[in-house]
This record gives sequence, C-alpha cells and structure tokens, in this order.
Amino acid sequence: MQTRLLKCTIKDAEQLAAISRKTFVDAFEKDNDPEDFKTYMDTAFSQDSLLRELKDPDVSFYFVYLHGCLAGYFKINENNAQTDIRDKTALELERIYVLSEYQGKKLGEWMLRQVSRLTSERGKTYLWLGVWEKNTGAIRFYEKHGFIKFGTHPYYIGKDRQIDWLMRLDTQ
Repeated sequence: MQTRLLKCTIKDAEQLAAISRKTFVDAFEKDNDPEDFKTYMDTAFSQDSLLRELKDPDVSFYFVYLHGCLAGYFKINENNAQTDIRDKTALELERIYVLSEYQGKKLGEWMLRQVSRLTSERGKTYLWLGVWEKNTGAIRFYEKHGFIKFGTHPYYIGKDRQIDWLMRLDTQ
C-alpha cells in the first residue's frame, strides 16, 4: 500500500473543510436530527473555524494519501488544545476519518500507527480519544488496537447532548 502523510497548512483550509464535511456527513448524518446536524456542521467545519485551528501550534491536521489520492485525514491536539483532559503527557486524537471509497483498505490501522508514532515522537506517554457510544464499529476498532475505556464526556451535535466514551492507549 503506497501511503503518504502530509501535515496540513493554512493553504489547505478549503480542502480540509471539504474532506471534513464529506467524511462526517457520511459517518453521522443519518443518525442525527437534520437541524442539529446542520448547526454542528456549520460551526465545526467552517473554513474560518478550521483556519483558526490550523494556526494553533497545539493543533495538527494531517492528510493521508493512497496512491497519490487524498483518502483521509486526522487531527491531533496537544496541551491546552485538548478538548477535555489537557494533560501535557498526552496527545488527543480528535478526528480520524477515511473517505468511504477507501474504507476496507486498512488505512485506519495505518493512520493509527502514524498517530501512535507522533505521540511517542512528541514525548507523550499516552494517546486518548472520544468516540460516540453508539459508534460500536469504531469502539471495536479501537479496542482491537489496545485502547481501553476510562470515562465518558458529553458531546453536542447542535443542541443534542450525546455521550462519548473516552478511550486511551499507553504508548510508552
């Protein structure tokens, strides 16, 4: 599998917004109230929002290419950019998505290995993430790769309060 990782810059904001919207819609639109979902999409994946995040030194987005084609992306947060824990010894994996036409090609596993490598390279002792409690496929994927549940937190799609499992993987 010819894969390549490329760190996003502010020049990538438009492309990042497009893949973020596409993958999130494909994954979750059918399971959410249309009005709440639109509100969330307009906030979380606006170009302005993504530009702010791209300028934050504690936030990193990476594009993943398969055979030269953009196939997915992930977002990691350090220090105060983390959404909950803000542990300086940890790295948060906030988003990891593969476009539907590239699913089933083990890209998620490859991406997770890259995130684990980045976690270690940055001197962090563990990686953590939040995953929707109803996303049983993702939960199984993370458990298969050594993540363990250590708590929960609320996650809002518009006004809809959902629950995410907090999961962690020790990397050192």
